[in-house]
Amino acid sequence: MASARDSSHQSDIGKMKTEADGSFKRAASSFRNWIEKGTEFAPEKDRYHLFVSYSCPWATRTLITRKLKGLEEIIPVSAVSPHMGEHGWPFANVDPFPGADVDPLYNSSHVKDLYFRADPNYGGRFTVPVLWDKKKHTIVNNESSEIIRMFNTAFNDLIPAEKAAIDIYPEAHRKEIDGINEWVYDTVNNGVYKSGFATSQEAYEGAVRPLFSSLDRLEKMLKGKDYLVGDILTEADIRLFVTIIRFDPVYVGHFKCNIRDIRNGYPAIHTWMRKLYWNNSAFKDTTNFEHIKVHYYWSQTKVNPTRIVAVGPEPDIKPLDA
Repeated sequence: MASARDSSHQSDIGKMKTEADGSFKRAASSFRNWIEKGTEFAPEKDRYHLFVSYSCPWATRTLITRKLKGLEEIIPVSAVSPHMGEHGWPFANVDPFPGADVDPLYNSSHVKDLYFRADPNYGGRFTVPVLWDKKKHTIVNNESSEIIRMFNTAFNDLIPAEKAAIDIYPEAHRKEIDGINEWVYDTVNNGVYKSGFATSQEAYEGAVRPLFSSLDRLEKMLKGKDYLVGDILTEADIRLFVTIIRFDPVYVGHFKCNIRDIRNGYPAIHTWMRKLYWNNSAFKDTTNFEHIKVHYYWSQTKVNPTRIVAVGPEPDIKPLDA
């Protein structure tokens, strides 16, 4: 169900506009409904479907949390191709990239078709993740920070007790988690994009220097620690991990975040990242370095007009004993 009107300004990243000063401003997510008992979006098995890209850090947050909570049988998932072109994220029937899926619900060509099915007049960008309601045929939510909190608690009655007991946003640590999330999002998660998409020297340096100041801060916080908050795995770790795992493969070169890399410049962050990756399948199994590198270098033609995909670094992630 594609719209006949021109939506290329919503789907084509090559037409993305920056601010007058050359800085990048991320638009807010549009669909913000909540899965909760007693509401129109009640927690039910196989009612919801998650659409993601393995290359997208925001979408990967939801994949990690879905696996941590044991929701694989509750919420099926479909991944798009990393080749985000003029029509946005394509499904495998349009671009059969290894690891990409077809849309099992409507056989859509692109993620934008789902947005227009949910709202024919939709005017925002066609982002992932998309949490879809198969009963109402609409998007429940496309804001990853809210989706992971829904996954954390909404389905606890439908999963084994040991999975329900996992809590990535524990009451006792919420204030600290929220505080870390705020500055990490602004300067690190989004900071790499503000650096990479800047179109003026001033805007670039205004983003890249706070980014590395925050990495310096995180390095001190993680020295001798496995987790950011309370010596337990929380959403603060998940939200940071998806940026750090992409840092050396794409952000250092592609986004000019090259004051230091993680593997040589931040030993505590590097150890923290590798422990999560190698010791927890929720992190390792949801990380696809091929999708990550191909997407950034191929899709973002304003940054890399040749679409040449960088080979390094080798290896994508070092073993724990390196």
